[in-house]
Amino acid sequence: MRIVSLLPSATEMLFALGLSEQVVGVTHECDWPEAARGVRRVSVSVLPPAATPAEIDARVSASLEGGEPIYRLDPDAIRELAPDLVITQDLCAVCAVPSGHVHEALDVLGCPAQVVSLDPGSLDEVIDCVATVGAVTGRLAEAESLVASLHGRLAAVEAATRGSSRPAVFALEWGDPPYNGGHWLPEMVETAGGRCLLGSWRAPSVRVTWDAIAAAGPEVVVFMPCGYDLAAAVAEGRALAERPELAGVREIYAANGGSYFSRPGPRLVDGVEALAAVLHPGVGVTGPFDAIARIR
Repeated sequence: MRIVSLLPSATEMLFALGLSEQVVGVTHECDWPEAARGVRRVSVSVLPPAATPAEIDARVSASLEGGEPIYRLDPDAIRELAPDLVITQDLCAVCAVPSGHVHEALDVLGCPAQVVSLDPGSLDEVIDCVATVGAVTGRLAEAESLVASLHGRLAAVEAATRGSSRPAVFALEWGDPPYNGGHWLPEMVETAGGRCLLGSWRAPSVRVTWDAIAAAGPEVVVFMPCGYDLAAAVAEGRALAERPELAGVREIYAANGGSYFSRPGPRLVDGVEALAAVLHPGVGVTGPFDAIARIR
């Protein structure tokens, strides 16, 4: 089977299921595991590399209103790779190429590949996607083993934090303008032993105001910008932490959103463990060293 993954989270799943040799094409954002960086790229982003958060938001908003797409497929690469299976999504036009665009491109190219769309809205649905990928690739046994492991780790976090006080947490998914945490992010906060404020459960994140954030009274703010690594989140987060609306917040953290929070793959469980480690440092849960850093 020749597989093209247009979704970084799907690339992570495919490699975790031992399918690295079958993955022949990935996106420019597929950076995990390290071996995925060596696979041929079949898409590019039209966003300027040096764009500010406000500029990115403006470009994305214009794209969602019918403007230029955020991503472009490389038709020559797809034609040459001749995939049997293409994995993509319809959950968020900002995160990856939507399946409708993929079908159109394949029709133009005369490529009969099967297209599978992964569109989870919750932690359980993200983990269910592992089983879906396992089923369509003939790796169901491996997928079931990984699914059981991920559920077991989440259960261990819930057990470790049960009975502890639950701090009020605001998950800030974008800084300029501010967006709340949507989809699975509120559930991640709750599973890690926090109380999620202003979250959009199983729904896209939405713009909020700094005044609304202040009025909600968070004890902890976690800045987890979509697509950022930890260093970039820390750099922007330090300036955000100086906003007067956050003066009463007890703790402010920056998080590696691109790896552990905004990407709906197996490493969301690492993100839950990292959140639990900072919200409840005495319960013995640990997360990846590059997941979260305190900035105030």
